[in-house]
Amino acid sequence: MAISRDSSMSFYATGRRKTAVARVWLFQGGGRITINRRDAEGYVTRPTNMKIVEQPLLATGCRDKYDVWCTAKGGGLSAQSGAVRLGIARALLRVSDEHREALKDAGYLTRDSRKKERKKYGRKGARARFQFSKR
Repeated sequence: MAISRDSSMSFYATGRRKTAVARVWLFQGGGRITINRRDAEGYVTRPTNMKIVEQPLLATGCRDKYDVWCTAKGGGLSAQSGAVRLGIARALLRVSDEHREALKDAGYLTRDSRKKERKKYGRKGARARFQFSKR
C-alpha cells in the first residue's frame, strides 16, 4: 500500500529505539496497522511485540479510529516495535493534545536511549577484560 491517501488528514512522526528508526503515518480509518508494506501481525511475529506496537492506540482509545502505515529500518524486531510505538505516540500528539496526559502517564512519549556500548581497546568487550594470569 503506497502513501496515496489524502495528505491533509495524515499525521507523521518519527520514532527511534536502539538503532531502529520508524517513520509513522496515521490516517483516518478502521484500525489497520501496516509495517513495511506487510500486515503488522505478519511482520511482528511475537505477540508481546504486537502488544507494544498497539499500546499508544489502546491508551488513548483510538485503536479503531486510525490506520497506521509505517516503515521501520535497522535493529531487530523488538527495537523496531519500540520505535513504532514511539512514532505512533508522537503522531497521536499531532492529532490532538488531549492525548498527551494518557501517553505521558504510560511512558510512551519517552525515547528509550539505551544502546549497545562500544568495545574498548585492550578489552574483550565493552567492559569485560581478558583473563588475567598471575603466573
